[in-house]
Amino acid sequence: MLNKLWVQVVIGMILGVVVGLLLSPSAFALVPQDIALAIAPWVALAGNIFLALIKMVVIPLVMSSIILGITSADNTETLKSLGIIIAPYFVFTTVVAVTIGIFIAFAIQPGNFVSSDIINSITSSATVVREVIVPIQSISIPDMIVGLIPVNTAQSELDGNILAFVVLAIFVGVALMNMDNEDAKPMKDLARSFQAFSMKVVDWAMKLAPYAVFGLLCSITIKIGFDAISSMSMYIITVLLGLFALLCFYLCIAYFIGKVKPLDFLRDIREVQLMAFSTSSSAAVMPLSIKTAEEKLHIPTPISKFVIPLGATINMDGTAIYQVIAAIFLTQLFGIDLSLVEIIILALTTVGASIGAPSTPGVGIVILATILQGIGVPIEGIALILGVDRILDMCRTTINVTGDLTATLVMKRFTSFNQGSNINES
Repeated sequence: MLNKLWVQVVIGMILGVVVGLLLSPSAFALVPQDIALAIAPWVALAGNIFLALIKMVVIPLVMSSIILGITSADNTETLKSLGIIIAPYFVFTTVVAVTIGIFIAFAIQPGNFVSSDIINSITSSATVVREVIVPIQSISIPDMIVGLIPVNTAQSELDGNILAFVVLAIFVGVALMNMDNEDAKPMKDLARSFQAFSMKVVDWAMKLAPYAVFGLLCSITIKIGFDAISSMSMYIITVLLGLFALLCFYLCIAYFIGKVKPLDFLRDIREVQLMAFSTSSSAAVMPLSIKTAEEKLHIPTPISKFVIPLGATINMDGTAIYQVIAAIFLTQLFGIDLSLVEIIILALTTVGASIGAPSTPGVGIVILATILQGIGVPIEGIALILGVDRILDMCRTTINVTGDLTATLVMKRFTSFNQGSNINES
């Protein structure tokens, strides 16, 4: 059992939390606060190296996976059927996630459970928030559509815009399918080589995974301790209930559409979920997600290599449900009453903002600023949720990757790939 990755990850998680609580100034405080905070970045070193290795290869991995996924399709018709289904499906699940979030947030009203002392602490944290939030410019919808075409890939990489590379990879893959085999072969071989290189780096990174999990969780626990969690407990419970409801929705899809029993599905994807929880990054677990989809869920290669990289970029249902609950929580906190029209605008904004969000830790806070500006909530209110954002980031990333794997089951059911003879080609 100890040789299994998920067991090692669980052990790392438990030890990370225990050691973090022992060192945390707001928990057992076995060492002075300044020493504990100095230890935290060193403990997290293995985890940060792990994330850095993944980020280093995420763009070549995403592009090569999508290109090979597209070119391994039987023909353009099966590819077209996949594309026609996947886009509306991702939008549908995001709308469901936002609806669940709105319902739960208004039913529990977590903003009414926060003490006045916590609210008064906002002003002292305002400076920190303004340093975290980047200025967001208003862009028209036509400009957003044109902006999807990656004109400047160097700038896209600097901005962390993985969606630009997804669009580029789709163009490359479709173009290769419509070229003569002799002309297309060198680029396909190059994509294969890039994927092999990326996977080798990922293999090296995965050897660090248990130590990375321990370090990241230990560092987080040292910094947040009990205080931040206890003061925002009802908000945390509301978000977790929303994420759990969304997980149940996915399990229903897996059972009724994918014909996979809920417990079997959870058992097959547990390694992916644990890794997502530990790293807070959909991109970091993407190679493991592809491997799990193909080996345990028996998803054809064209589907897994197309849907999962695409899902890691635009299928952010867990992030969407978190954002809408956080926004409504802050409106309740500041006494802002939302009309039905404003709630609909909030829902549409959340759906749009979550699609294309970078699959890296902490990006939800920046996206949340966009939503808050649209409904008149002071950005300083984010100071209240910064303390617990990382633990919720871990939870929503777990749901995000679960949604990606659920999508592969849906695509397998409703496309012709599951009946084709080309499913093992890569």
